[in-house]
Order: sequence, then C-alpha cells, then structure tokens
Amino acid sequence: MEFLVLPDVPGPLDATGGRTDGESARHGRDSRLRRILDDALPDLFGGPGPSTAASPAEAAQPGDAPRPGNASSPGDTASPAAAVRPAREVAPAFTVIPHASGRPWIVGRWREDEIVWTRAGRDRIAVLGPSSATAGTLAARLRDARTPADLDGLSAELAGSFHLVASIGDRVRVQGSLSTARQVFHADVAGTPVAADRPQTLAALVGAAPREETLAAWLVAPWLPWPLNERCLWKGVDALPAGCYLELSADGGSRAVRWWSPPEPDLPLADGAGRVREALRDAVAVRTRGHDTLSADLSGGMDSTSLCFLAAGDVDRLVTTRWEAADPADEDQVWAARAAASLPGGEHLVLSRDVAPTWFADLSQPDPDIEAPFAWIRTRARLTHMAEQVAARGSSAHLTGHGGDELFLSNPLYLHTLVRTRHVRSIPYLRAYRALHRWRAAHTAQALLANDSFGQWLSRTADELTDPVREVQGRPSFGWGVAYRMPAWATGEAVDTVRRLLRDTGRSEPEPLAPLRGQHAALADVRLCGDTLRRVDRLTSRSGVSWHAPYVDDRVVEAALAIRFEDVAMPDRYKPALTAAMRGVVPDTVLGRSTKSEYSAEAYDSLRRHRAELLGLCEDMRLARLGLVNADALRSLLLALPPTSLTLVPLISTFACETWLRNLPSGGAR
Repeated sequence: MEFLVLPDVPGPLDATGGRTDGESARHGRDSRLRRILDDALPDLFGGPGPSTAASPAEAAQPGDAPRPGNASSPGDTASPAAAVRPAREVAPAFTVIPHASGRPWIVGRWREDEIVWTRAGRDRIAVLGPSSATAGTLAARLRDARTPADLDGLSAELAGSFHLVASIGDRVRVQGSLSTARQVFHADVAGTPVAADRPQTLAALVGAAPREETLAAWLVAPWLPWPLNERCLWKGVDALPAGCYLELSADGGSRAVRWWSPPEPDLPLADGAGRVREALRDAVAVRTRGHDTLSADLSGGMDSTSLCFLAAGDVDRLVTTRWEAADPADEDQVWAARAAASLPGGEHLVLSRDVAPTWFADLSQPDPDIEAPFAWIRTRARLTHMAEQVAARGSSAHLTGHGGDELFLSNPLYLHTLVRTRHVRSIPYLRAYRALHRWRAAHTAQALLANDSFGQWLSRTADELTDPVREVQGRPSFGWGVAYRMPAWATGEAVDTVRRLLRDTGRSEPEPLAPLRGQHAALADVRLCGDTLRRVDRLTSRSGVSWHAPYVDDRVVEAALAIRFEDVAMPDRYKPALTAAMRGVVPDTVLGRSTKSEYSAEAYDSLRRHRAELLGLCEDMRLARLGLVNADALRSLLLALPPTSLTLVPLISTFACETWLRNLPSGGAR
C-alpha cells in the first residue's frame, strides 16, 4: 500500500464569470498540481497516469456497478464504491478516490481488503490498514462530525494499525499511528499541501534531494535520539509530530493538530493487565480476520509466544517461525519448543543456519526503499527469507512480537519518578536495581538528584558522544533515554556535526513525548520500533507477506502506559504487566520464563561469515567521500573484531547509512 492525500483546492468562477485574485491563485495551484500528478504518478505507483478526476456529474451514481480497479467499502452498496474512479480504464495500476467536487482526494495503490471508506453528503472518511472499522461505524461517525476534530473519539476507539483520512467541509484530516508504524509525511507541492505515507513519494513530486549534510547524525549508536530521528532526510518533506493529525485546508494551509496525550500511569496492575489483554485480543483479531492460514514468530520470548496463543484459536492453520541460534546454549529454543508443544495443530518452522541467511548477509544488494537508513539492515536478508518460507506455506500475513520489550520490560527510569512520588516506599526498588547493576550509593544518589529538562539532557548527551563504551553500563543514569555514542571510526567532522545538532535541538527546549521520563522513553522506543516495522512491512510485502506488530497498535500502547510504575518497575519480575495479562491465555509453564537471551555469538559468527562483503563496502565508501567515516579504521575493526560486543553496535548504523547512500538514484555522495 502507498498513497497520497490532497485537499480540495477550488478554482471557482466569480459572479461576473471571471476569477478573483485569490481564486485565480488557487486555480493556478490546482492546475500546476494536476500537471505534476499526471506526469509523476505513473512512475510513483506504476502503470499509466490518471485521467482527470471525476466531476460530480461524471462520477458513477448509486446503483452503478463498480469499475475495475475501484476501492470499495465492505457493506456499501450505493454511494462510496460507485464514486471511486480508476486511474484509467486500461490497466488501472492505481486508484483515485475523489472529493465530492471530483478533484483527487486519495491517490495510490492498495488491496481491496486494505481500505474501508464511506461518505455522507459531501463529506467522506477512509481507514487504510488493518482495523476494526466497518463502513457502518464510519458512516455513523461521519454524519455526526462537523469538523475534523470531531473524529478524535473514533481514533481512540478503533483497534488495529491504520491511517485515518477524512474530508469534512473544506478541511482534510490525515492521521497515522502513535508508534509511526503508520506515519504521515507532508510537503508543499506547487503551492498545495500534500500528505503521503512515505517521504520518498513526496520527494519525487517536488524534486527533493536528500539532506546528506545531516546524515552524520544517523551514525549515532544504538540509534539517533528523538526528536532527531524523526526529522525527514528529504529536503522539503516533514514528518507529523507524535500524537497529532495533519489538517489540510482548501486555501492551501496546513497545520499539525494534537489529538492525543499520554495517559496518567495510575491503573493498578490487575486493572491495567485486563486492558492490555483486551487490547491485544482485539489487535490480533483484526489481523486474523479473513485468514485461514497465518504465520507468526515463535522465538521463545514471551511477546511472540503470547501472540501465537491469542491467534491460534482464530485461524485454521498457524505457521510459526524460529531462527536456529548460533549459540547452542541459547534458551530461546527451549522455551519455543515448550510453547509449540502446547499449540497442537500448528506447523512449527525452524529456519536453519545451514540454509537461512545470517546477520549482515547480502548488504551490498540493492534495495528500492530509500526512505532513510534501515535500522534493521543486519537482518534484511533474513526477513526476506522468512517471508518467502511462510508464503510458500500459504501465509500472506505474519505476526511479530516486536514492540513487547519497549512496553513491558522494567525500566530504571521509573525510579526517577518513584523516589519523588512514593518516597520511602521507593527504597526496595532502589536496592533491587543497585544490587542488579552494582551501582555505588553515591553515584545512584547523584543521578537521582539530577533533574534536567529534556532539552538540557539532550544538550548534555553531546558531551558524551565519544566517551568509552565501557562506561555506558558502569554508572546509573536517570535521564530521558539511553546513552548515545558515535562510532570510533567516525571523523572529527562527523562528531562535531552531531554535537552541534544535539546542542541546537536541546537549546530549543522541545517538549518531551511525555512529562514523566519512563513514559517518554517508552514512547520514544515504541516510535523507533514502529518506524522500523513500517519498513519491514514494505520489505516482506514484496514476497507477498504483510508484517504485523500488534504490540505497537495505539490501543495496546495506551493500555500499557496507563499502569502504575510501582507495579511494573521491580527488576526481579519479568514483564509483570504482560504476564498478568496473558494469565489464562498462555500456559503457566510458558509464562514462567524470567530470562532474555543474549545474541553476541550471532553477531561475531555473522561478521566473520560476511567479512569479505563488508570489507567490499569499505572500498570507495560513500560515507568516507562525505568526510563522515574513516574507512581504514572501520576496515581494521572488521579484520580484528574486538572482544566486547557493545563496540560492535555502531556497525549497524554505519552500514545502514552506507547502503542507503548506495541505493539512492544518484549513487550517493558527491
């Protein structure tokens, strides 16, 4: 699926038969936009370009048969399906859903089961992506809505992961998900604000080049901190901020409107677990609907295991997948086998290391997805292999447990809030974390007393970018996120650039994603995860398998964030909220796991296997051309891998940036 959303830009005649100055300007914008769309859409979406959007007189009328290539709402028999026009009657590769005026509203390509839409008078609403929405529900809400803001309640109720697009009066609402698994990008195209689900679509329309000058920040390990990681790499294209929808107006204006704020974390564990269970059930049900066969991760971890048990009763056939581990002592295989034994009737597929790609395989292969550096570049070949394997077994949709760690692992940042709200009752938590991490009392007290604003903390991280990696876990830190480091092979110029970006951003005092540090960190991680999962879905969809992560659905995220910190912060309890939520769904023998596997053996084995290909990427390195990386230093590390696996983490962001540059149409770098 990919699409554009456009406002209804008019070009009406005035009473004398001419146009006013303002109307002439709007008409000029509309004409320029149409020319750009006619020229660009065939290349963007494939196939022939669109014919002129239908006018009300030309649009199909109630009772007409749907035309080939039309999108329709399940259950609609009269208006919405009939109003849709294909791009062209010959080989319609994409679809245009018009405004009531006949001008294009939503333009793109999608499967029939990926969209539900309806209209009421001149207003219309669409949901794109897996959701609990029905045409009847949307029609009822649309009839009651007078402004785009009136749909806030609908957004808060629907299960799934989706884009919500509505045209009400002269304004259009375009909304993605809290996690960015469904993100909204926007740009000015010929004087008209246009939204899209991917930035490269808009970049192609406006002829934008990538912002190579900010690429240095993408070298940061383990990842670029929020909000820098959500700044689009394409000039003239912006991403929608968290918790907002984009409002497009017919006069050429656009604005981000906040519709969501994090919940207060005040629910006791029992109540919160009930909400998590209900939200997860609904999220999985949205994905199982219409599928006889479904595939899912069954790694042995609690997150994927829970999804498998939720899905097992909803489909005729469940195909589970697990990667064979490089470490024979890996515990995942034991717990995966235990879970599989309690899932009778499923087909349990172990992807063997003798056949399946390992980490860092095929990095030199081209990738058409050029949105930004791909955070999971090390597993790109594995994901494609997995999709091909489950597709051969009849699956067209796959569930993954990613997002569970981000929501349910205990986080030391909770301590910053607990000592200020629970006072003496926070002491057991402090003792437990000190014992687990061997923190000194003086260091712990000093870290807890620090109360920097988010902007101050972000500026301070600039000073620590080149500190030794061994200090990352040596002392407690209760800031707003993890410790960030630049690679040892980054040039001084690259480090200076990133420090400047962090300090400039910090001085602007941006509002954090949530006022409490634990919630902010969870949301930042969820949004980073959603951003990557959005890219994985595009990757696996090329093999015919859509990729679904129920844990990052809005309703699941909100339910997890609402639980009291004191109920989920104790480090000796493994994912207490998820454990309580899945009690009675997952067998107790499987819920009893309290450990998480470690994958350094996989990293070292894979790097040795693919050393030659990785060294090849060091030749004529695009990052080196830009003055960001010392290729010789990187080459030396690959030839003599260090004994500490933490020092290997920056390899991922480095090769993600290098492969992205090589995949750009220009070949990357000057």
